[in-house]
Amino acid sequence: MFSTKGRYALRVMVDLAQQDSDEFIPLKDVAARQDISKKYLEIIAKEMVKGGLITGASGKHGGYKLCKKPSDYSVGEIIELMEGSFAPVACLDEDCEKCQRASGCKTLPMWNEFYKLEKDFFYGKKLSDLLD
Repeated sequence: MFSTKGRYALRVMVDLAQQDSDEFIPLKDVAARQDISKKYLEIIAKEMVKGGLITGASGKHGGYKLCKKPSDYSVGEIIELMEGSFAPVACLDEDCEKCQRASGCKTLPMWNEFYKLEKDFFYGKKLSDLLD
């Protein structure tokens, strides 16, 4: 299950992509179009800037814009930045220590298969796919 933070981040990315502009888009405009609290979007946008998904500028003509073309973003990278690893169990997380039971675990192949399906699905979708 994905949180509102991940879903809203994806909506922000779609919104910025739809503007198709090299100009910075004010967050208040995105918030109004998406019917999301500007305060909550400020938190999300800050994380997305830190993660390199968008760039921001303050001041009179400030706001946010994409760092690259919509076709160069995968949905997976957006969701994973906001939600964390897609790993369905801790032992498949890249940051996890090697599981002592892995060699004899009867469920690990199933979790691996699910992990691959989920990751392939979201990383196979581009932000540009959501614009049509």
